Amino acid sequence: MRDASPRRLKITLIGAGSTVFTRNLLGDMLSHPELAGAEIALHDIDEHRLRLSEKVAYRIADAVGAKPVITASTDRRRALDGARFVLNTIQVGGYKPATVTDFDIPKKYGLEQTIGDTLGIGGIMRGLRTIPVQLAMLRDMDELCAPGAVHLNYVNPMAMITWALNRASTRVPTVGLCHSVQHTAQELANDLGLPVDEIQYHCAGINHMSFYLRFERNGEDLYPKLRDIQREGRMPAWNRVRYEMLRQLGHFPTESSEHFAEYVPWFIKQGREELLRKFNIPLDEYPGRCQVFEHAWPYIERELEVPGSQDPAALLAQLRAADIHVMQREIEGAPQMLEGLRSVKRSVEYGSAIIHSIVTGQPRVINGNVLNHQLIDNLPQGCAIEVPCLVDHNGVQPTRVGKLPVHLAALMRTNVNVQEMVVESVLEQRRDHVYHAAMLDPHTAATLDLDQIRAMVDELLAAHRPFLPEYLHG
Repeated sequence: MRDASPRRLKITLIGAGSTVFTRNLLGDMLSHPELAGAEIALHDIDEHRLRLSEKVAYRIADAVGAKPVITASTDRRRALDGARFVLNTIQVGGYKPATVTDFDIPKKYGLEQTIGDTLGIGGIMRGLRTIPVQLAMLRDMDELCAPGAVHLNYVNPMAMITWALNRASTRVPTVGLCHSVQHTAQELANDLGLPVDEIQYHCAGINHMSFYLRFERNGEDLYPKLRDIQREGRMPAWNRVRYEMLRQLGHFPTESSEHFAEYVPWFIKQGREELLRKFNIPLDEYPGRCQVFEHAWPYIERELEVPGSQDPAALLAQLRAADIHVMQREIEGAPQMLEGLRSVKRSVEYGSAIIHSIVTGQPRVINGNVLNHQLIDNLPQGCAIEVPCLVDHNGVQPTRVGKLPVHLAALMRTNVNVQEMVVESVLEQRRDHVYHAAMLDPHTAATLDLDQIRAMVDELLAAHRPFLPEYLHG
């Protein structure tokens, strides 16, 4: 029988070897006095990255004057035992070989992608790799975590994972967390020349395809000014897709233009390079970003070990010299990672805010990914949606949105169909639903015929065999 005596609050980070993101999450959490004495349990399967994150955790604690108990273990069950909150940032298969495979094989069939982690064939394959691993983690959480435990998931494909895990667990709820809503609000505030803290919005939909139903400042509707930016062509070059969606749909979507372009059938088409130029769409953006990080990692690792030891200008020069095909802003922005490692500033991530509100009762509103139980009327009941949620002592409480604008809901359902097929494939162990998911995917279906889709799926499943459950081995 578990010891019933009061115990220290325990917060577990799964995938803690994602050192830069782990550093941000820890800085957020430990800067709250009420969380500064918690037990922080770090877990990763990569021993080297785990030990580096452990050192970083101690350094952050010293910087903010916190006194946590910090543990690091490659034993997942040990890390989860007694945890009240679990934050998950894993990537099954990593950039190499899994993500490279997700891009290289579809290219052979003429199917190009930008990010490939949420929808499309890349999102489908990532979901098939990731959901079974997280289901095993969830079984451990059900058995070992403290009463009232909450799983805060940062892993993509967010909607598929949130949907599958909440269908599978009866004890530990999963809340999917993303930063697209708050990041996009900041970007639009920049476009408008306004402070973001003066802007109020109401945003709902599905992850990476939510829309701002209201975007206001002190009661003034800001959409007319955003439409002026679109009409006059004053939007940032990297954000042309979303401003086109504003023109076509009347509302602004939350996820970046390079993401959104591959969720719909209109922007990435074989033999239509003029579309890529017109909307400034960076094919292979995510693999390029990973290459930037790979080149930057030695600088980052030395900076984490010895603060102030690395020169951001030298990193930028090294990246410019490398043959990396990616948006220039990714390369130009990489040195900011070094600068960001030198101070502890609270980020806009929701994870620590949720934990703080549940522990202290301080009410907050976040946009979280939950299941649709009478929350959005014109999306399928039980699917994963992203809606405003109240957080306090009672946990994460989704708010009812009602009926979305009918054309927005119709667009979202094209993505929900794909998500549902992946969830059903994993939970019902149906290989045929993988083909169905790819057939229903808007971008894939707009590019390939049925024979190409089936051949591509077969080749991807064979290539990913080491990371897939047995029912997909064929």
